Amino acid sequence: MPTLSVVVPMYNEEESMETFFSRTQRTLQTVTHSYEIICVNDGSRDKTLAQLRARSEQDARIRVVNLSRNFGKEIALSAGLDHASGDAVIPIDADLQDPPEIIPLMMAKWRGGAKLVLAKRRNRATDTWLKRITANGAYWAFSKLTHPRIPQNVGDFRLMDREVVDSIKSLPERSRFMKGLFAWIGYEAEIVEYDREARTAGETKWNYWKLWNFALDGITSFSSLPLRIWSYLGFGVSLLALGYLGFILTKSVFFGLDVPGYASLMSVTLFFNGILLIGVGVIGEYLSRIFTEVKARPLYIVAEKIGFEQKAQTGIPVSEKHA
Repeated sequence: MPTLSVVVPMYNEEESMETFFSRTQRTLQTVTHSYEIICVNDGSRDKTLAQLRARSEQDARIRVVNLSRNFGKEIALSAGLDHASGDAVIPIDADLQDPPEIIPLMMAKWRGGAKLVLAKRRNRATDTWLKRITANGAYWAFSKLTHPRIPQNVGDFRLMDREVVDSIKSLPERSRFMKGLFAWIGYEAEIVEYDREARTAGETKWNYWKLWNFALDGITSFSSLPLRIWSYLGFGVSLLALGYLGFILTKSVFFGLDVPGYASLMSVTLFFNGILLIGVGVIGEYLSRIFTEVKARPLYIVAEKIGFEQKAQTGIPVSEKHA
């Protein structure tokens, strides 16, 4: 059993692979010789899988979980955690924006007794101004809407003790918002701060549409407040409507009835129809996630395992994986 498992979700990372393995393995050798690197190929369309296969043949500590298609980073990360066997586990991205050179600091805190070590960004200078604004807005929304609170400027890059990893693996939900799951399990955390670096090669796989859906997954997975807001809004609108009705009746009795205007009627009608449609949309977001959960499909399908002793399996149900 290795002391440390490093989990790396990969999607079209052939350009950054050489630099990633060079820096990461050089760093890991300074803290322990008992380590494994679990690379999860998430349906890459370039030469990522071929390069991983070659590296695994050269170094037995590099192991590859090849998924049958692209399932998304959250699922790929879950697959990596399922296959990691180390006493401590560190998820990290292959783009090296989270520098592996701070792993020795995380390991030192773990050896000092910490079960959870969070890597917190000091700043987001490498991000665009729009990305910084949207990221800060997302963290603000999460802090107000979700429980428990998600630490600000903390991503997936962290060290988790085996006890923490087993707690994560016991959570069976299929709408995976890993930052929320990491926060939900609790455990007292130590903090290591670092400066986020620019991406070494390639382009980000995220766009603002994906980030928007990612934020929706986070909010709907860990908060029912949006549903409550629309209940309160409906109650408030009903009170306003009753008040306006009383005003119209009083005005009609004492001053006569005015001829209603077409423009004002249409404005009110369109406004309240818009309110209703937004409310239906919020309900639909929750309903779609319930639909995903009740189907109880496996989180992912493993097409091939490279570098593992056990025979590769596909179609592992969630109930078996977390048994």
